[in-house]
Amino acid sequence: MVCRIVPERLVLRPFHLLDQEWALLVAGARSPNPMTVSWGGFGTLWNRPVVTVCVRPSRFTFCLLETEPEFTLNVLPESYRGALELCGSRSGRDLDKWRAAGLEKVPGETVAVPRVAQAELSFECRVLASMNVTPTRFLEPSLEEFYPEKDYHRVFLGEVRAVFASDRFLEH
Repeated sequence: MVCRIVPERLVLRPFHLLDQEWALLVAGARSPNPMTVSWGGFGTLWNRPVVTVCVRPSRFTFCLLETEPEFTLNVLPESYRGALELCGSRSGRDLDKWRAAGLEKVPGETVAVPRVAQAELSFECRVLASMNVTPTRFLEPSLEEFYPEKDYHRVFLGEVRAVFASDRFLEH
């Protein structure tokens, strides 16, 4: 069962969660679109709990975040790996990914963007700031290999407004 908790109660393996399990970033209140993400992080900025997500300008989700600066970040059980693969490889411009992936929406409580009903962990976030990844600031030249098309990410810093978690993410 998933219930609303304060962020301080959350127990995460942050270096495993996004890199290995992935998550669905949902943006767009009027026409919400789920997009798989694996780059980002969790922490504290400006004395607030923050989720960081990275989105390339070529993504449909990028325009949604720019227009409506709220999002949810949703971690699904392993049984939804196929849904994550679909949402990371197809564009919401020409596909209803909710239907194609067999996912359901749950209205956000603190943001206008929905959460994913099947998620074991969800963050509702309001964008506080964003910044562009700029190759002239790379101190490690090998990072350029992640951008063969020069489509550098924008980093979105989202203040966590609410967290919904299953027992898996709570201290026992």
